Amino acid sequence: MTEKPIKYISAILLCLSLSLFVPASALSEEISTVSVREFSLKEAIDTAFRTNKDIQIQEEAIGIAKADILGAKSAFWPKLSAKYGYTYNGFAFNLGAIAQNSKKDPGIFSGYQSDNLASVTVNETIYNGGADIAVLKETRLGLKVQEETLRARKLDVAFETKRLYYGLLLAYETERITENLLHQAKAHYADVKSKFEQGTSSKFDVLQSSVQVSKVMPEVVRAKNSIQLIMVEFKKLLGINMFDDIKIKGRLAYTPSEIKEADYLKEAYKANPQIILKLLGIDISKWQIEYAKSGYYPQVDASFGYNYRSNNLNTMFDYRHTNWAAGVSVGLSIFDGMSTKSKVDAAKAKYSQSTIEKENVTDQVVVDIKNACLDMKEADAIVISQRDAIVEAKDALRIAEIGYDNGVTTNLDVLDTQVSLSQVEKNLSEGIYDYLVARAQLDRVMGRESYAEEK
Repeated sequence: MTEKPIKYISAILLCLSLSLFVPASALSEEISTVSVREFSLKEAIDTAFRTNKDIQIQEEAIGIAKADILGAKSAFWPKLSAKYGYTYNGFAFNLGAIAQNSKKDPGIFSGYQSDNLASVTVNETIYNGGADIAVLKETRLGLKVQEETLRARKLDVAFETKRLYYGLLLAYETERITENLLHQAKAHYADVKSKFEQGTSSKFDVLQSSVQVSKVMPEVVRAKNSIQLIMVEFKKLLGINMFDDIKIKGRLAYTPSEIKEADYLKEAYKANPQIILKLLGIDISKWQIEYAKSGYYPQVDASFGYNYRSNNLNTMFDYRHTNWAAGVSVGLSIFDGMSTKSKVDAAKAKYSQSTIEKENVTDQVVVDIKNACLDMKEADAIVISQRDAIVEAKDALRIAEIGYDNGVTTNLDVLDTQVSLSQVEKNLSEGIYDYLVARAQLDRVMGRESYAEEK
């Protein structure tokens, strides 16, 4: 064996021997190190906008609407077509002998036995009762409808992202509160058990404290499960792999603002997507009426054609084998079996229907804003009351624990004050969550595209 292969084998054996001395925990720690993505509220909304399938579908719908406008415009442009054909006739009447001195070959009028025909034709609709104009107006309004629908989709996605984002913050806060309660219950149980062993506490107090620990344990489990359930929905909304680890930035807090219901209504009337869509529907219905009425008016078309015709391709494109034709046609439907009237009546009914739908949506917007404002007021009142109650609940717990140590208060008093403090903290965090969600709902109803991160 040569010296060089021996060196390679020695190096491999050295690496294997060194790997045996590397702790397995270090290797597993390195392998398990995975980057955790963090999301602020704005980052979460931006991600949802990029990945949401409904938004992507609606963006494609805008492309379709733009194509429809181009198609509607095409009706105003002349149609130019070119054609070539060859026909072999079993018999063709030839006037060539009669018109030898003619500047035109008579065959271009009567045809040839071996007939070659090349032509260019231009057709244009001069007037069709305003149908083309109505279609163009409808398609332009249709584009606005699709753009407003996209904005409505984004408002819905933004609201859902906020709801889940705030829901996660609430779930984390609930987990913290229940874990604190469990820690307090366990610490108190240990204290009571120690007192019982010293003869200064009763068996009943020990059992009561132990039961309290058992009662809190399921709450902790439910709080942890709640985080996982909301996290799954959050990942699905953002299009994130379910096995990826993510964290959210921020905390469950809000800055109260003055509630101006009248101003909110004015803003909603201008920017609420559902109201705007209904207004666009009314405008579309107007043009549908005009389109239906076009059946009452005449149709005016013009055409021009220029052709080359010969039995010999070599002489086909000289002056003797050319001809042209131009014409205008006017058509008017005298009686169409009441078809046009039925279309006009249906279009007018749709216009009335659109007007009623717009009024119905406007009324619903008023209700939604009223509900959101009331929810914000209620949540703000709860938060204010519970913030003051937390200080009192903490003082009550401290007094109960000291009193129990001195034999002044009972074990039940300590347990009750622990639960009371936990409940007040939950009420506070739920009140903040309710306020944030109500404000997010208010933004959606008003059509506010404000997706900035809440402080």
